[in-house]
Amino acid sequence: MSIYSPFSASQLLPQEEKLEVARHKSELFIGIPKETSYQERRICLTPDAVSSLTSHGHRVMVEAGAGTNSSYSDKEYSDNGAEITNDTKKVLGCPMILKVEPPTLTEIEMMNPKTILISAIQLKTQKKEYFEALAKKKITALAFEFIKDEDGSYPAVKSLSEIAGTASILIASELMIGDNLGKGLLFGNITGVPPTKVVIIGAGTVAEYAARTALGLGASVEVFDNSITKLRRLQNTLNQRIFTSTIQEKSLLKALRRCDVAIGAMKGKDRAPIIVTETMVEHMKKGAVIVDVSIDTGGCFESSEVTTHENPTFIKNNVIHYCVPNIPSRYSKTASMSISNIISPSLLQIADDGGIESAIRCDKGLKNGIYSYHGLLTNKSIADWFNLDYRDINLIVF
Repeated sequence: MSIYSPFSASQLLPQEEKLEVARHKSELFIGIPKETSYQERRICLTPDAVSSLTSHGHRVMVEAGAGTNSSYSDKEYSDNGAEITNDTKKVLGCPMILKVEPPTLTEIEMMNPKTILISAIQLKTQKKEYFEALAKKKITALAFEFIKDEDGSYPAVKSLSEIAGTASILIASELMIGDNLGKGLLFGNITGVPPTKVVIIGAGTVAEYAARTALGLGASVEVFDNSITKLRRLQNTLNQRIFTSTIQEKSLLKALRRCDVAIGAMKGKDRAPIIVTETMVEHMKKGAVIVDVSIDTGGCFESSEVTTHENPTFIKNNVIHYCVPNIPSRYSKTASMSISNIISPSLLQIADDGGIESAIRCDKGLKNGIYSYHGLLTNKSIADWFNLDYRDINLIVF
């Protein structure tokens, strides 16, 4: 009786051992163009990060003046090994582009096909044409707000939220002095003087750092959020008991009536939920300060309207409103260091892994950051938002 085997006679003979081929390191050539977006003052890499990359044999080309708004001169970059050029087209022609803001359609037009782009994506301000332009050029794009850490958190979002939270209190303390309507109050707890009262709406990272800063200055803090888990976590991280409550109109209104500063730090799925109505704002003290950090996604105060870094405040119902999107950009050097700390280790990792293709196979967190792979849209929420075709990256890269 003949035995059927799925293998041929030659396959059944002893085979030579196949060893895994070592991964070859790849050399990166990174272009950093000057930010053209309104109010954007940050840069992706600090001169120290550039030095770290160039000492590993990578090339970095920086457009002249790209770091000026973050207090970094062209000389600092060139001393650390960067090539400086005035030619925007030359910078955008590099195989890998680093930007803080997403590129404009004109900038995408200047890029070479199959470029690797690392930037923010800022979904709320994006248009369908942007993704079509990336697809046309077969660009692989990574959004640093989508990159995950080993613990599943988003490091870029977290770092910038820390800055925004701390800054919101410092901004409020400046506005409380104000000549026109400010109450001439010192933010803090002076002997014999009632402490400044702060209400924070939300209990995420922004709220945590706002509360930490306010408590450090001696203020009395009240936090409102609908998640008991978040409120409990906040108390544990702050390592002290503060007033926390779920959002109930009656208790929130009572707190707003008494407070000197109200911070809006609520995140919603598509836009921030409106928690404080215009009527509630009318009941606030004259000269009280509202800092709506959630204005990036619509704001959680009904009376909020987007303002700019040049004209940051307006007065409504005798209450000072500060509603500037992108607060970290005001502290451009700190924010640039923060972004640089997140991006530079990833760049070195990409090079050690032998390029972006191998890197995303090895690193799930980095793979999560990709929303366009060789022009194919790989992020489901973006696809749903703009009604575009989508491919699962795990079925393309494995």
